[in-house]
Parts: sequence; C-alpha cells; structure tokens
Amino acid sequence: MQSSTASRIRWYILSLIFLATTINYLDRIMFGFLMPKIRESMAVDDVMYGRLTAAFELAYTIGFLAMGKFIDRYGTKLGYAVATLWWSLASIFHAFARVPMDLGIGRFLLGLGEAGNFPAAIKGVAEWFPKKDRAFATGIFNAGTNVASMVGPPVFAAMIFYVDWRACFWITGCLGFVWLGLWWWLYKSPEMHPGVNAEELSYIKSDAEDTSAKMGWLEVFKYRQTWGFALGKLLSDPVWRFYSYWLPLYLYDVRKFDMKQVGWVLPLIYLMADIGSVGGGWLSGYFIRKGWPVGKSRKMTMGICAAFMPIAVTAVLVENPIIAIGLMSLATAAHQGWSANLFTTASDVFPKKAVASVIGIGGAAGGAGSFLLATLIPGMVIQKFGYTPVFLTYGVFHLTALLLVHLFMKDLDPIQESWGNCQSHLWVDSPH
Repeated sequence: MQSSTASRIRWYILSLIFLATTINYLDRIMFGFLMPKIRESMAVDDVMYGRLTAAFELAYTIGFLAMGKFIDRYGTKLGYAVATLWWSLASIFHAFARVPMDLGIGRFLLGLGEAGNFPAAIKGVAEWFPKKDRAFATGIFNAGTNVASMVGPPVFAAMIFYVDWRACFWITGCLGFVWLGLWWWLYKSPEMHPGVNAEELSYIKSDAEDTSAKMGWLEVFKYRQTWGFALGKLLSDPVWRFYSYWLPLYLYDVRKFDMKQVGWVLPLIYLMADIGSVGGGWLSGYFIRKGWPVGKSRKMTMGICAAFMPIAVTAVLVENPIIAIGLMSLATAAHQGWSANLFTTASDVFPKKAVASVIGIGGAAGGAGSFLLATLIPGMVIQKFGYTPVFLTYGVFHLTALLLVHLFMKDLDPIQESWGNCQSHLWVDSPH
C-alpha cells in the first residue's frame, strides 16, 4: 500500500500533459467553429472543407509514424517539446492565409506537429504511473480534448466580435509557447526528478520490472497486438474526428443554430465527453481493483462504451433539439471512455521503450481512416445526401473495432521477454 508520506509529483506532470492536450485541441477545433467567419474571407463549401480537413488528416497520419519513432528514440521531454513547437508555429501560419490553398498548407503543417501529442502523452503516463492507474491518468489528460471543446467555442464566439478570426490562431499558437517553457523547465524522468521521494518512486515502479531490450521501430509491426491496437484506432478515430470537424457545421446548417447557440451547445456536449473520458478510465481501474484481470477490465469497459454508440447516432433522426443534443453528448462521452482504455492497452501490452512507437502506428491508422471516413467521403456524401447516412453508419464502428481488438490483442498479456525472442507474439504462435 502506498505510504501517506509519498510525494505526488506524478500528478503535476499529468497536469502538464493535460494542458498540452487542451492546447492541442484548441488549435484543432476552432477551425470548424470559425468556419462561418472564414467563409466571409474566402470561398469554402462543404467539399472544400472536407479537402482542408483531409489535408490535416493526411499529415496527421504521416506525423504519427514519424513522431512515435522520434519520441521513443529521443525521449518524452525532447519529443513533446519538438511537437509543441511545430504545431504552435503551424497554428500561427493560419493567420496569414489569404486563399483556401494557404489554409490547406496550414492544416497540413498543423497535422504533422499535433500528431506528436498522444505518443508523447501516453509514453509520459507509462513512465509516471503503474498499470492500475494508467487508464485513469489517460482519461484525465484525454479530457483535455473535451475541455478545449468546452472552453474554445464561447471564448472564440466572444473574441470574434472584437477581433478578426486570424487573431484566434495567433492566441492558441502563443499558448503553445507558454506551455513549452513550463515543460522544459519542469519535466524530468521520475528517477531524476528532485521532487520525487523514495515512496513515490516505489509506487511508480510497483509493476514488474521492464527488462526488455530496446525494440526497433519496424519490429513493432511483427506483433499482432500492434495490429489489434491499430485496427481499433482505424475504425473508432474517424467517428470522433467526424464529430470534431462536422458537428459545428451540422448545428449551423441543419439545426439552424447561430454562433452564440453553438457557443453554448458544444461546451455542453464536450462536458459530457469529459465525464466519459475520466469515467471510462476510472471504471476499468475499478474492475482491476476488484480483482479482474487487466484485459477483461479494459475490454468490458470498452464494450459498455461501444454499446452506447448505435443508440447515440439516432440523434440525427430526432427533431427535438434538446433530445438530439443529449444523444450527441452520449456519443462523445462513450467514445472518450472507449478511447481512454484503448490508448492504455498499448502500455498494458508493450514495454515503455516501445509505447510511443505503437501509439504512433495506431495513430497513423486512425489518421488514415479519418482521412477517408471523416473528411473526404463525408464532404461528398453530405453535399449530395445530407448528414443522416453518415451519422447512422458510424453507429456500428466501435462494436466492430472491439471485435478486432479482442481477436488480435487477446487477453492483453504484457510482452515481457526480450525482443529477440518474440515468436509467441507473432501471427503464428510457436509450438510448446
């Protein structure tokens, strides 16, 4: 049992990761929210909007692969710093856009940099928290995505009456630089941090010692668990990205909300996503503390979340706006509870030396799926048939993803042997 005298530096580190994730998503979500004002400056219809968001997703896919490898090689501190510097500069670049092509370049650059957030964040959590706390810690920092969606719309709605939309991109870019200074000053590994006492270090290291040798980036692909994680992201990430990109436009164009109404509706929807993110992380930790195996705890929680998605997408069929908003809130909450646990499966299974690479590969798969299923295809379908077929199709994605995670990742048993002896974790199990 943890001593009452243990320091609590890990929670301060988690707060920094939470703040980075919040800033990361502020940069991302304001593009859709500010689109009515951007459209006053340049011609951006639904198809063009889909192409611009596709530019982000294409870069996000590439960036995840590169950033995951970079962070595993150079460490959490430097990796997170480089990613934040890049995406902050890319955010500011948007302020100089004069034609849609400029916005496309800005979205592409932003995607490359923002891809580094989750590999660095998950690796940081794996370094600072034992397994029984990781889903909860992931749920907390992942809630930053929803805090950004809660705080951003009303702030941007207020700002847009006083300044040009370009100033919003300047402000979020500068926030990234403020965070970067704090991160570089405060972050160290648990073993090197002067504020961590012996009791806290013992708690952080309470899992079985990781004795695995360093794993090559390409070697990660040999493991079916990597593919299970990647397939889970491939199918579930596009759903969240669709809501992030298209929900503001759906509220504007279909529900006929004005900017002030969207400014309070989106925070409400993403407040529920926050509850889902933290609650989903807490629930699997609760199951573990009740004595359930880690794999069963994670997959049971993911199953509960996935089961809500077919119900939630019926929002598009409901005329009453209050009920529709409630169902949309259920969708975002269920997805974030799912996501907190799916992210944690990578650190459950793989040693810390490989976590960022695995997250990067999974994130690339999610980006590739989103490139097609959350940007290009929805843009064309919505223009011809409206939002209903897209919403309804997404109702089954999480359940399908859960089946694939179960088939490929099995019981989420940790890989503990040296990388050179990985035969039992390849596609064909070795005979015993």
